[in-house]
Amino acid sequence: MHDQHPHPTPPATKSPVPPAAGTPAPPKTPQPDLFTWEFATDPYPVYAWLRENSPVHRTTLPSGVEAWLVTRYADARQALADQRLSKNPAHHDEPAHAKGKTGIPGERKAELMTHLLNIDPPDHTRLRLLVSKAFTPRRVAEFAPRVQELTDDLIDAFVAKGEADLIHEFAFPLPIYAICDLLGVPREDQDDFRDWAGMMIRHGGGPRGGVARSVKKMRGYLAELIHRKRLDPGDDLISGLIRASDHGEHLTENEAAAMAFILLFAGFETTVNLIGNGMYALLTHPEQRARLQEALARGDMGLLETGVEELLRFDGPVELATWRFATEELTIGGQRIAVGDPVLVVLAAADRDPERFERPDTLDLSRGDNQHLGYGHGIHYCLGAPLARLEGRTALATLLRRLPELQLAADPADLRWRGGLIMRGLRTLPVKFTDAQKTAPEHQPPDEASQL
Repeated sequence: MHDQHPHPTPPATKSPVPPAAGTPAPPKTPQPDLFTWEFATDPYPVYAWLRENSPVHRTTLPSGVEAWLVTRYADARQALADQRLSKNPAHHDEPAHAKGKTGIPGERKAELMTHLLNIDPPDHTRLRLLVSKAFTPRRVAEFAPRVQELTDDLIDAFVAKGEADLIHEFAFPLPIYAICDLLGVPREDQDDFRDWAGMMIRHGGGPRGGVARSVKKMRGYLAELIHRKRLDPGDDLISGLIRASDHGEHLTENEAAAMAFILLFAGFETTVNLIGNGMYALLTHPEQRARLQEALARGDMGLLETGVEELLRFDGPVELATWRFATEELTIGGQRIAVGDPVLVVLAAADRDPERFERPDTLDLSRGDNQHLGYGHGIHYCLGAPLARLEGRTALATLLRRLPELQLAADPADLRWRGGLIMRGLRTLPVKFTDAQKTAPEHQPPDEASQL
């Protein structure tokens, strides 16, 4: 999942598939560089070039794996729902040098492969149905007070300083503690999860070994936790998975561990980036931020709701959808894709496609027709999206209420983005605020929480 690093793209090791009839003519302007640190900071001009000149583009990734990048909205939506594109890495026609480089580091050795990002129907359908019960609107609404409590506690911890790094002190711990509560990880063990998750993020642009070690530790802990929950179940997601297994749903221990693992892994980093990218966008678009603060002051939650969707579209937490592999030859955007080829749908490019969105490079929190692909599309649409939206809305609204004069404490040009291939997020987000903003928490009224 985190293959990207700042090395130049190596040359392709095999010839690309011949283009089909109707493929766009060779571009007149040279292709900008992919996968540099400059690209990581602002990939959108490069994606605009690809949409215009090479919308289904074959490239060699920094890991050495060759893949197709799909950048136009219509093509992306088609690819995300195309069942000829399998999620199972067994369908990858991978050369020896690419072995094991298309998923989460360490998941294969840790026997954590049987999760929703790596399987197809009917197993995908069966497992998704089991877990979906934890993310119903009712369950998410019941969780809203806990999310608000976590949000206020984290702000309380740094408010007296007058400054903070919103990634490490706020956006990162909030979803970790929330998903741990949902899974049933005891409070005394949650800091271990925070450490393992931090290792995954810190190694996003470097060696896969650090991530693999964290995955191994997490796998060992989950095996022990599943054993404890079987003896003493509770009202949590892991206990629910065990009960389903005990009632004939045929959920193996490996499947239960893999499910808990991917909910943590996929569930926390997307929300870290939603909060971090979202707040950064608001801090660098003061007119839009002022509109939202005024709406919140009036008790109008409508702009918060459309605003979070716009932040997901404008600079969303997931840059590329996770890996897909062609199970038969197919055509996307006029380009033939060979059996076994990896396909990566570039959500960030699709969500700025001018053929689908008016003024796509403009942040407009009141944007109406906003069918973005930030959480995917089709049967692999993000299961945890309702919880992520709840956390994003609660976090942004509470920050803007409690710290209304919040400002960036660094030049935007000095901020650094993590170099992971799939996710898009800031390494740090330093902010400052004055003594006047050290206000007490304003807990939401019950009817407002239900709107989240």
